[in-house]
Amino acid sequence: MIQALAFYMFALITVASAVMVISARNPVHSVLFLILAFFNAAGLFVLLGAEFLAMILVLVYVGAVAVLFLFVVMMLDINFVELRQGFLQYLPLGGIIGLLMLAELLVVVVGPALTPLAAAGGSALAPPAALTNTEALGVLIYTHYIYLFQAAGMILLVAMIGAIVLTHRTRKGVRKQRIADQIARRAEETIELVKVEPGKGI
Repeated sequence: MIQALAFYMFALITVASAVMVISARNPVHSVLFLILAFFNAAGLFVLLGAEFLAMILVLVYVGAVAVLFLFVVMMLDINFVELRQGFLQYLPLGGIIGLLMLAELLVVVVGPALTPLAAAGGSALAPPAALTNTEALGVLIYTHYIYLFQAAGMILLVAMIGAIVLTHRTRKGVRKQRIADQIARRAEETIELVKVEPGKGI
């Protein structure tokens, strides 16, 4: 009973936070709701017995990715009012993508229940009894899905480089620090000695 109540609480807060991420007008508020969604998703992982995934979700996504999103949103100075003006023209395409994702989720949820192994009472994804949760996850990722894992790492690397490039783009009216010019400056260029006579100002 307690587990069911905890599940519904975490699930409802996660869904509500996800809706607020895409509907909040302030991008900083969107990032904060995203962090709330991550925390509640971690709670769902704990209920499922996947404590390692819950810990990784909090440490990596909340501690690094969400903070990076917040940093990029505050640094880029994007005009979000201008971006939202063309929202309606992308609505049909977004609806089609949403329906495709919903169909994929239904296949993932309903598909295993229709297999002969599931009908016989077994599970195709049952972890070995001799391995812990973390060990079974490591064996699965670094053996069966190693190429997909490496591809995901490359995608994240490209996204990180893109964020850095966007942050360092040239903008008018913004002064940048040039370390080489500062190091090359001499004392004669930065210090001016003025001889003040007694009784007179500069």
